[in-house]
Amino acid sequence: MLEEILHIRNVKHAVDRVISNGGASGIDGMQIDNLRDYLNTNWKTLRSDILSGTYRPQAVRKVEIPKASGGKRMLGIPTVIDRVIQQSISQWLGLKYEGDFHDNSYGFRANRNAHQAVSKAQEYLNLGYTWVVELDLEQFFDQVNHDKLMHLLSKKITDRRVLALIGKYLRCGIMDHGLEQKRTKGTPQGSPLSPLLSNIILNELDTELSSRGHRFVRYADDCSIYTKSNKSATRIMRNITSYIESTLKLKVNREKSKLSRPSQSSLLGFSFFKTQGDWQIRISAKSIERIREKLRQNTRRNTVTPMHERLTKLR
Repeated sequence: MLEEILHIRNVKHAVDRVISNGGASGIDGMQIDNLRDYLNTNWKTLRSDILSGTYRPQAVRKVEIPKASGGKRMLGIPTVIDRVIQQSISQWLGLKYEGDFHDNSYGFRANRNAHQAVSKAQEYLNLGYTWVVELDLEQFFDQVNHDKLMHLLSKKITDRRVLALIGKYLRCGIMDHGLEQKRTKGTPQGSPLSPLLSNIILNELDTELSSRGHRFVRYADDCSIYTKSNKSATRIMRNITSYIESTLKLKVNREKSKLSRPSQSSLLGFSFFKTQGDWQIRISAKSIERIREKLRQNTRRNTVTPMHERLTKLR
């Protein structure tokens, strides 16, 4: 498996993806523009180190960005070299796992998107499943249990070198103001491998929901379950919360998780309203306000910049 992951065609495609995605440098300071030159000179040695198991990924660089809902989201930025290796793993493994994923999973998958997820939810509502269980997984990417994830991976990945390499990336430290913090759980947002790993562990949730006959929609760690009564929704919330926490070793945010009716529910920035007997989709009020705030910020920047340029010319 590892030789196939490191095949030149797969790696070249990974390099193209990393370059097209852009992004900041990791802790080593290497920029995207230097990536091809570095690999042209060092690829043989790098490949040999990976195959032999002596390669050690570098710590990720901690970056905090503001969340639309308030607070901050922590990103872990790998070096560009580690992004290429992770992207190579993700591409190859993604093809192996795609056939295992549930039809109601829409995030981080080719030819699937948020609009399809919302349309599926609309379909359930119009079939009469109008009690919604909105699950919020608390700091999902930071809470992924490594032992649980590695156990799931070992069921499909037979090459122990691949498992060992993924394990190294999971345990990579986080560099924050010059100090490296060890990590014993979680998959950092900002890592090319994290989206696939998140789908692998949450596919267990999809399978469980499907086996219980539930109608649901999942996009990454956003999951809504649709049922026909308050009593059923209450039971589902209790039972699925227990499953997530005891079996998947994740945490459900009880303050943000809720039971709702369609007009009070939201999914991926969209809400629902009823007209002429059918449930329809519209952009949620919160999403509209976020768009307006971005426009206001852009307007402020655009009005300041010309004045600054005029003052510069006067000097």
